Amino acid sequence: IFHYILFDILILPLLQDWNRTWYTANPDLTQCFQNTVLVWVPCIYLWLLAPFYCLHLYCHDHGRIHISCLCAAKMVLGFLLASFGFVEFFYILLERSQDIQHHMVFLLSPIIRSMTVILALCIIQLERIRGCRSSIFLFLFWVLAVVCSLVPLRAKIQLAMDEGIASDIVRYLAFFSYFTIQLAQLFLCCFADQPPEGKPILEKNPCPVKDASFLSKILFWWFTGLVVKGYRTPLAAEDLWTLREEDTSYKIISELQEDWTAERAKLQKQEKALVSGVALGSRLPDQAQLLRKLQKKQSSGFFLLSTLARKFGPYFLTGTLYLKGAQTYDAPLWKGYFYATLMFLLSCLQSLFNHQYMYTCFTVGMRVKTAVMGLVYRKSLVINSAARRTCTVGEIVNLVSADTQKLMDFVVYFNAVWLAPIEIALCLFFLWQHLGPSALAGIATVILIFPLNGFIAKKRSRLQVRAMKFMDGRIRLMNEILNGIKILKFYAWEKAFLEQVLGYREKELKALKKSQILYSISIASFNSSSFLIAFAMFGVYVMLDDRNVLDAQKVFVSMALINILKTPLSQLPFAISTTMQAMVSLRRLGKYLCSEELKVDNVSKAPLKDVAIENGTFSWSAEGPPCLKRINIHVPRGSLVAVVGHVGSGKSSLLSAMLGETEKRSGRVTVKGSVAYVPQQAWIQNATVQDNIIFGREKLKTWYNRVLEACALLPDLDILPAGDATEIGEKGLNLSGGQKQRVSLARAVYRKADVYLLDDPLSAVDAHVGQHIFDKVIGPKGVLRDKTRILVTHGMSFLPQADLILVLVDGEITESGSYQELLSRHGAFADFIHTFASTERKESAIQRGKETLSSSSGKLKTCKLVMAFGISSISLFFFFFIKLTYGLSIFNRGDTTNSNLQNMEPVSEADEEQVPEDLGKLTEVDKARTGRVKLEMYRKYFKTIGLAIIIPIVFLYAFQQGASLAYNYWLSMWADDPIVNGTQIDTNLKLTVFGALGFVQGIAIFGTTVAISVCGIIASRQLHMDLLINVLRSPMSFFECTPSGNLLNRFAKEIDAIDCMVPDGLKMMLSYVFKLMEVCIIVLMATPFAAVIILPLAFLYAFVQSFYVATSCQLRRLEAVSRSPIYTHFNETVQGASVIRAFGEQSRFILQANKRVDFNQTSYFPRFVATRWLAVNLEFVGNGVVLAAAILSVMGKNTLSPGIVGLAVSHSLQVTGILSWIVRSWTDVENNIVSVERVNEYADTAKEASWSIEGSSLPQAWPHRGTIEFQDYGLQYRKGLELALKGITLNVGIVGRTGAGKSSLALGIFRILEAAKGKIFIDGVNIADIGLHDLRSRITIIPQDPVLFSGSLRMNLDPFDTYTDEEVWSSLELAHLKNFVSNLPDKLNHECSEGGENLSHCLILCLARALLRKTKILVLDEATAAVDLETDTLIQSTIRTQFEDCTVLTIAHRLNTIMDYTRVIVMDRGNISEMDSPANLIAQRGQFYRMCREAGLV
Repeated sequence: IFHYILFDILILPLLQDWNRTWYTANPDLTQCFQNTVLVWVPCIYLWLLAPFYCLHLYCHDHGRIHISCLCAAKMVLGFLLASFGFVEFFYILLERSQDIQHHMVFLLSPIIRSMTVILALCIIQLERIRGCRSSIFLFLFWVLAVVCSLVPLRAKIQLAMDEGIASDIVRYLAFFSYFTIQLAQLFLCCFADQPPEGKPILEKNPCPVKDASFLSKILFWWFTGLVVKGYRTPLAAEDLWTLREEDTSYKIISELQEDWTAERAKLQKQEKALVSGVALGSRLPDQAQLLRKLQKKQSSGFFLLSTLARKFGPYFLTGTLYLKGAQTYDAPLWKGYFYATLMFLLSCLQSLFNHQYMYTCFTVGMRVKTAVMGLVYRKSLVINSAARRTCTVGEIVNLVSADTQKLMDFVVYFNAVWLAPIEIALCLFFLWQHLGPSALAGIATVILIFPLNGFIAKKRSRLQVRAMKFMDGRIRLMNEILNGIKILKFYAWEKAFLEQVLGYREKELKALKKSQILYSISIASFNSSSFLIAFAMFGVYVMLDDRNVLDAQKVFVSMALINILKTPLSQLPFAISTTMQAMVSLRRLGKYLCSEELKVDNVSKAPLKDVAIENGTFSWSAEGPPCLKRINIHVPRGSLVAVVGHVGSGKSSLLSAMLGETEKRSGRVTVKGSVAYVPQQAWIQNATVQDNIIFGREKLKTWYNRVLEACALLPDLDILPAGDATEIGEKGLNLSGGQKQRVSLARAVYRKADVYLLDDPLSAVDAHVGQHIFDKVIGPKGVLRDKTRILVTHGMSFLPQADLILVLVDGEITESGSYQELLSRHGAFADFIHTFASTERKESAIQRGKETLSSSSGKLKTCKLVMAFGISSISLFFFFFIKLTYGLSIFNRGDTTNSNLQNMEPVSEADEEQVPEDLGKLTEVDKARTGRVKLEMYRKYFKTIGLAIIIPIVFLYAFQQGASLAYNYWLSMWADDPIVNGTQIDTNLKLTVFGALGFVQGIAIFGTTVAISVCGIIASRQLHMDLLINVLRSPMSFFECTPSGNLLNRFAKEIDAIDCMVPDGLKMMLSYVFKLMEVCIIVLMATPFAAVIILPLAFLYAFVQSFYVATSCQLRRLEAVSRSPIYTHFNETVQGASVIRAFGEQSRFILQANKRVDFNQTSYFPRFVATRWLAVNLEFVGNGVVLAAAILSVMGKNTLSPGIVGLAVSHSLQVTGILSWIVRSWTDVENNIVSVERVNEYADTAKEASWSIEGSSLPQAWPHRGTIEFQDYGLQYRKGLELALKGITLNVGIVGRTGAGKSSLALGIFRILEAAKGKIFIDGVNIADIGLHDLRSRITIIPQDPVLFSGSLRMNLDPFDTYTDEEVWSSLELAHLKNFVSNLPDKLNHECSEGGENLSHCLILCLARALLRKTKILVLDEATAAVDLETDTLIQSTIRTQFEDCTVLTIAHRLNTIMDYTRVIVMDRGNISEMDSPANLIAQRGQFYRMCREAGLV
């Protein structure tokens, strides 16, 4: 029966009535067809898919929605619709009973229709109960219903016009009302229902996509609010929406991490099964796994749909359009309009699918970025020290900046890799159908283009790896320069490091340049591909047979197909290129994520003993030599253990072993309870003092104050501008070494842990402060008396109070026992104690603030001079860059404990009330500019390139497009050629001209792309150099208030954008602008009337673009600004990883990292939605252009030649694409020019004086005597502050006062701070008149914090290569390092790791630097505090002998060495109060006498 009905009702009438429908000037469908097929199609759709949809709703419950007005309206209209069907059913039964036998169908249709509407109503209710707010399913149903009702609607209107409405008024009214209600339902379906109940909105600014309806989602209308807001006022961070839950770090990474951990475990098993040293290539499967997980959410479906729409739409349309337009002049007009409309609808569908796909891809890309950043960050917290040495902070920053970007691009373009070949195959298939065997010529051309590009891609992949390697090196070096900038300035080494960075940069750019030239060949081959294919095909086609003629239909259908080919052909090299770069990045990420981790079982938590190591052997890396051997320790609960030994004997390694930071070769380590750790080099976060001490715990007021008091921090807090709420710079920039150490200690004490591991915390503080801390914190009466304390120390005076002393020699414990036991054994320890006890006893009572300045004038007879300061002395300190709003009159007050906090406090009581909020602020947050990018930036960018290159480029572009226009026009003339006897004349000539024009265009394309790439490289080289020089020429104060993250961000991400993104954007923009001109000329040639449409459209586009750029640019800036804190945080974490692990704070830091990444994503998400919003809305307008062009050509078909019509329509098809690309690429350029703006920011900051002065007549040997003379010298730390040194006039060689961290004397002599008044003369030359490098390279300082740069040992001693190897060795010998260095495998070429972590001899190397330079003036800044007494004595004796005829200024902690100096100057409040030899001063019983008495020296 079913078959019978089907055939009888559907097929027969269709066959019979095709004439009535198609081959007629007035088309129509039969009554039967209208009443059956058109009614049933939406019903079948709903009934078939409803079960699946209900199942989907059943599985996804979002909570119940209350009945809203919207829902009620839908229900009411639904019931009305359903009732119509039943009414119609009874109406037919009563009125038409005689016809029923003939047409059972007429009875069935209304019932089916009503039942379907009732089903739809049930679905609406189900959606409401399951919390579905906007339904695609029903939206499509109503669209189908309305579309299917359009045909009967037209028929009814036609009938009414022919016969009058009165003939069957009831049926007419019923049908029209039915149609209206359907439209109303469709309209209501475009809105979203209210949110489900019971889900309170916690976010303060939720993303509107949740509340958007289906229609608003596919057209991105939900975004319009933000665009309007951004157009009115520049967007700020608080205007942005909070991230959706599914995009947050927590959600993404928690799922991914489980998978990845499982994957890694599998991988490591495989690795162990294979040979242990398998190359990294074998790790590709796991990277593929990682990607598979990241790409699970990938929507290839959308892309396929958009591909198919793009594929068949234009083919089917253009083909038929030309057939109709060109041959059948008698064809009815309605077909032209029908095709034009169909074309319009298909283009719209294509736009929708394409942008939904892109949106999904970018969302996935964003999640990939979050995931990778999260994984890398978590990895950096567990990586072991051997692996940590192989990857520097710079490389890790690069992984999260450059490499994640490459992965995000990959996610977006990856599908093109496999879809493009499918598209190409389809196109070629249709061409075969169209042109027959000559299509093979086209296929051959395509086949030739591919291997060439495969080869290019491979070459570029290698170049990419090289460029990334140099970039890593450059970023690593920059990171070190920023960390060691103070040393660079003291030693005048900026130029050497500048050269090194530029060396890396040149190599990086060289690789980039090669890569870009190859890319240009690739682009040129693909862009000329459409011409080459056409040339090959038409050439073969015409040559094969004279009867083969090229008429309009053949030419333009083929050209339309070839143009379609262009998209996949141009996407392919780009997709291959991104895939290749992503593979490189994946390998790098894989390598990092698979690197060795700290083993959890290194330390076992045992309940019995407190700390015990049984038969332990430890090394820093699995392969390296052991650093500790045969270690057996048992520490009873609550005891104090002191660990002593020479520099490099393994004391710090022992603590690391207890923390589980080293590789455990054998034995077992047990630690009971929680651990607190104070590292040798204090690790300070860029946060307030309070945050540094509390370190993530809640603040207990009384305990907190007790800790501050015990750690001697209260006097420091008094002089901080905002007390403990003062912000500390990165790595504790604005604290002295002693203060950093005490904050680090306070952090540990605040913890109330069970076990304390203290790595020489007393070395950086003055002796009396050290005594105070030992008594109040570590010693038997201290706060920690009940805890287990393991103290590494060089201070002998604390040893008698230790319960157990371990003596380490070369990584072995040679002696252990209490102080008395060890003395009675008369071993090495006892001898050591006897040698140094006498000096030490005097020292133990040393009182505050000894600053020792030893000097000898030019005579060989040594004259020594000391500066000492009274207890009451209020020494003045500096603190750079506290922003003083309210113009407080401020001076600095020293701290009685000489802890040198560089700070000040308000003077008058009245002023103190209004301490401004940002007083404690130090670092400047990376700020976003507002408004559109100034023209100045473009001018700057193009100026760096130079006009001489820019003008030819523009001409080349014009030339290229001219050639393209000419060859297209030539084709249309060929097509219009009359056919005589079935052949055309002069085909060979036509072919030759066609070929020549196309070839010229190809050459021009190659020329323009190469030229722009080269320009981009010229500009980026110059901009990078300017940035680098600007940063290196900045004064110290600049680095103290600019986080290194901001600077690294400029050097990594922004320079990367200027290297690649800006030139690429310019290439695209220019090529599309010229392409647009060509299209406009062709369309205007065909139909001049089109100008009416083109002009207003251009204005509309311009308006939309300006509207959009304001928002988009601001979003780009906000995104860039919110990226800096991520890098800063990464940097900090990597450096403090051991502390974070020891305190068990990993989860808190991971949360902080998540927060920063999420904050960055909040501005990234609207950024890519903005592009989609723009593109969808513009393409809809553009599709209007196509419609207009097609309709105009249909209207004027009698006056136009088919060739021109074909040309115009095939070109107008490209307009939408071109226009949206212009806007997009223009916006990209504008967005990326923001990078130029950000790189340029530092051009206007304050700079130091010039490095060297042209034509200065400074003698080569200056200073030859080393006398320093101050004339009425005054120093002030910033304008508006009181002078720190007041009118000092001295001619004895030197003078000094307490400094802040580094004494201001050193800062004055080195001109780190410039004089406020007066002059300093060195050997009679005013130092203000010579270049900074001339000055700094002739005097030497041994700084308080020794810094080594990664590179060879030789580079660290002598970066300019000015000394011979012999001189270097002799300086090492004098510094007692010769044996140590000659035992290293690479001797002088030994690679130091970043920050000199693998050399405990760091400080002594700094002494070797000084010995190598051997200048007449040497400043020692507390340089020997952190070494053991023996080494200290060695260093002191070296300095006395080697610098005998030099001026030496010492700022020391050990005061007993100065009593034999010839002269002491006592200063008070910046003025000289006493000056004489030590003996005379003691006799005078003044301030100096009081100090000596307290020190136990008199």
